[in-house]
Amino acid sequence: MPKRRISLQAGNFYHIYNRGNARQDIFFEHENYVYFLRLVKLHLIAKGVDVVAYCLMPNHYHFLVYLRDETLSDAMKLLSLAYTKAINKRFKRCGVLFQGRFNSIHVADTNYLFHLLHYIHFNPVKAGLVRQPGEWEFSSYLEYAGLRAGKIPKVEYIKSQINGECDRTFLLADFLDGDLPTDTEFKELLFDDDE
Repeated sequence: MPKRRISLQAGNFYHIYNRGNARQDIFFEHENYVYFLRLVKLHLIAKGVDVVAYCLMPNHYHFLVYLRDETLSDAMKLLSLAYTKAINKRFKRCGVLFQGRFNSIHVADTNYLFHLLHYIHFNPVKAGLVRQPGEWEFSSYLEYAGLRAGKIPKVEYIKSQINGECDRTFLLADFLDGDLPTDTEFKELLFDDDE
């Protein structure tokens, strides 16, 4: 398999994403989302990856992660393999589930970090699945809004980026009400199904 365009280095933020093979669904029922999040805890969080934000969509996923070590590629491979095997068994199917290996973008700029957080959480709204991001169960929006005490997202990373001067609700109000940038550079970094 060819080498990654960017190296995945500890101490950095990355946008991690992938979608179903041929843009097909990867989550078929409620239990699939829950099982995938269990695998995230087992294969990512327990192995040196802090999930800062996430959103699971019917045919793709997004994660904003912070790497504590450099094992993300191996951890994602194990996660994808375990999930694919479970889905194939559950639905009596065979073959690949994901469209190749996961994609990654290094997030070095604080502005991009905040825009990405907005983008991830508003994915279900943009897709027309819900009217408000808080209506989508399978994202970290509820933790950021202070409406759920989940154990997956590490919201303190974002709070530290703004010097911890505000609570989670203020943070959301500050950047979630605005629109995403429309410049080409930002759009090229995003993963949209209409591409």
